[in-house]
Amino acid sequence: MDQMTELYHVLGAKQFDRAFLDELFAAAEEMERVADEGGEQRYPNKIMSTLFFEASTRTRFSFESAMHRLGGRVIGTENASQFSSTIKGETLEDTIRIISGYSDLIVLRHTEIGAAKRAAAVSDVPVINAGDGSGEHPTQALLDLYTIQKELGGIEGAQIAMIGDLTYGRTVHSLSYLLANYRDARITFVSPDNVRIPSYVKRYLDEKGVAYAETADLESLAGVADVFYQTRIQKERFPSLEEYGKAEGKFIIDRALVDAMKRSALILHPLPRAGEIHPDVDADPRAAYFRQAQNGLYIRMALIERCFGGRR
Repeated sequence: MDQMTELYHVLGAKQFDRAFLDELFAAAEEMERVADEGGEQRYPNKIMSTLFFEASTRTRFSFESAMHRLGGRVIGTENASQFSSTIKGETLEDTIRIISGYSDLIVLRHTEIGAAKRAAAVSDVPVINAGDGSGEHPTQALLDLYTIQKELGGIEGAQIAMIGDLTYGRTVHSLSYLLANYRDARITFVSPDNVRIPSYVKRYLDEKGVAYAETADLESLAGVADVFYQTRIQKERFPSLEEYGKAEGKFIIDRALVDAMKRSALILHPLPRAGEIHPDVDADPRAAYFRQAQNGLYIRMALIERCFGGRR
C-alpha cells in the first residue's frame, strides 16, 4: 500500500492493494457492531472538518455520522464555494493550511480534479478525498466493493456491468481501479456514445490485465452479469444541454429488465438517482442501493480510524 507522506491520506483508489482492502473490510465489519451498539468513545478529542465545494447528502452525512459514532466532533460547511474565504479569492492551499490548524482530519469534496492531492501537499493533518470533480471518489468505490463482497460473498470472478455516465462518473473510475485487485473480475461498460469510459481508465485496466468490454446493449447482459452498477447521467457536468440530451434516459433499469436478471444478481447505484432505476424495482431483494448507502457509514468509520493511526 502506498503512503504518500508521513500522514495517511485517502486520495485515490489506485493507492489501495488487496491486503489493505481485506483489512479495511474486516474493520468495517467491526464498525457495524460499533454503530449498532450506539458508538464508542474512541476519539473524543479529535475534530474532523468537512469542506464541501459540491452538494452532497450521503457522503457528507455518513462521514459526519461516522465521526460522531467514534466519539469525535465535526466542524465544516456544506457550501464552501459561498461560505468560505474562497469567495474572497483565497486559494485552496491557503484554506487547507488554515483548516488543518483547527482540526485533526479534513474531508474534502471539490469541483476540480486533483484538488485532494493539492490539499494533501500542504495539510498538516490527513486529507480524505470525498470526490474531486469528474476525477475520483475513492471512499464511494470502497463502500461499493464492500457491498459486493457482503452481498455476493466474494468479488473474484464477478461479472460487473457499469452503466450510464462513464465519462464524468467518478465513482465508476474509482471502482474500476479497485477491481484490478481481484482475479478474473470482468467489467462491461454500458453507456451512450458521448459518455463512454475514458481511455485513461482503460489503459490502467490493460496494464493490470483486467478483462473488459464495451457495449450499448444492456438487455444482453440481463442473464449474464452478477452486478448492475447503474449511475446517473450528470446534467451538471455536461458542456451543453444538447450533449446532455444525447445521453439522458438511454439506459433504465425497470421491472422487465430485473425479471430477466439472475436470481443472485445485485443492483447498485451510488445515488442520487434521477429516473434511471424505476421505483418499482426498489422492493426486489436484488436492489441493494439503500443497503449500499448504509455500508458507507461503516467503511468511513474504518477509514477515519485508519487516518488516526488505527488498523494498518
